[in-house]
Amino acid sequence: MNFVWSRLSIGNILGQKCRQAAETWSHRGMCNKPQEVKTEPLPSAPAEAPRPAFRIPGSRPSALDKKMLLWSGRYKSADQIPEFVQFEAISAARNKIRVKACYAMILLTLSACLVMVIQGKRAAGRNESLAALNLEKKAKWREELQK
Repeated sequence: MNFVWSRLSIGNILGQKCRQAAETWSHRGMCNKPQEVKTEPLPSAPAEAPRPAFRIPGSRPSALDKKMLLWSGRYKSADQIPEFVQFEAISAARNKIRVKACYAMILLTLSACLVMVIQGKRAAGRNESLAALNLEKKAKWREELQK
C-alpha cells in the first residue's frame, strides 16, 4: 500500500512541476503588445493616403528568375521584365512553376505505372515470372558449381 501512495505523491509533485513549467512557458512564449488606441485625425491636418509601414523592396531578378517569370506567364517576353521586380512576384512565379512540376511528376508516375502494368501482362502471357527466372538462375549456378 505504501508503494501505491508513494507513486501517487510522486505523480502529484511531477504534475505540479509540469503545470508550473507550462504556465511560465505561456508567459515567456509570446509577447503581449498593449492595444493601441486609435485617435481621430485633427480636421486641420491634411488627409494622407494610408500606406504600409514596411514594404519589401524590389530585387534584381537572376536569369533563372527571369525564365520562371516567363514560364509562369507573368510577362510575355524577356524585354518586358523590369530591372527591379517585387519579391512577391518572383515568389508567385516560383510557386506556379513548382505546381506545374508537381503535375508533370504526377503524370510521369502514372504513365510509368501504366507501362509497367502493360509489360507485366505481356510477361504473364509469355508465362514469364520472377519465380521461374529465379529458379533458372539458381539452376545455372548449381551447374557452374558442379563443373
